[in-house]
Amino acid sequence: MNDVLYSVDNAVATVVVNRPEAMNSLTVRAKTALLEALTAAARTPSVRAVLLTGSGRAFCAGQDLAEHAVNLEAGRGLNETVRAHYNPIIRMITEMDKPVVAAVNGVAAGAGASLAFACDLRIASERARFAMAFSGIALAPDSGASWTLQRLVGAARAAELLLLGEPLGADRALELGIVSRVVPADELDTEARALAVRLAQGPTSAYAATKRALRFAATGSLAEALELEADLQDACVETNDHLNATRAFLAKERPVFEGH
Repeated sequence: MNDVLYSVDNAVATVVVNRPEAMNSLTVRAKTALLEALTAAARTPSVRAVLLTGSGRAFCAGQDLAEHAVNLEAGRGLNETVRAHYNPIIRMITEMDKPVVAAVNGVAAGAGASLAFACDLRIASERARFAMAFSGIALAPDSGASWTLQRLVGAARAAELLLLGEPLGADRALELGIVSRVVPADELDTEARALAVRLAQGPTSAYAATKRALRFAATGSLAEALELEADLQDACVETNDHLNATRAFLAKERPVFEGH
């Protein structure tokens, strides 16, 4: 069985962590396959949006602790998995020039929650649960959680969630702004896919510029953010999508975006 499933339809690459018997926890093999799938999506011109989800009843339970325990007993600790696997996965999600939607179908714990936080949009099943499980096993946050979570909920709330590790249900995650929508479990795939297709039909270059602007503005000064916005706007003005959308607006027609 493949640890990660990859398919493309309607310009959407669907990436599914596929270890349902282990709540989609991540072994080295699964992390390698996940990075390969995300890299393929990022580098394929015909892909214009990505949908990330898990199979079965979990989104992703984070690190596979059975494999981790073997490494601990062998004196290998984390065995460089944070730098070698998790960090490149998070950077691929956040830095690819395409929007990434997380369809959180169930438990998202530890690094699994971090995967969802790194995505551009998150839509959750009513059965979704988020747990910052790091402190429960005496670990610090990883996979970008210290950076992404406080930008979603604020520094004080992020500290509470990371230090206490108390799980959040879907409704509470919606209230805090961690997810943008909660839907019935049997509607999640349809709703998430519709959102991904909508993004895939949009101005891909403008989405890429928006992602870059948001990443930079999170740590840059206002003056620096204004300058980057000007540079990005100059680049977007040169795209066919902008020209065609302007013409469509003046003609009172709906624009058709080609992604460039």
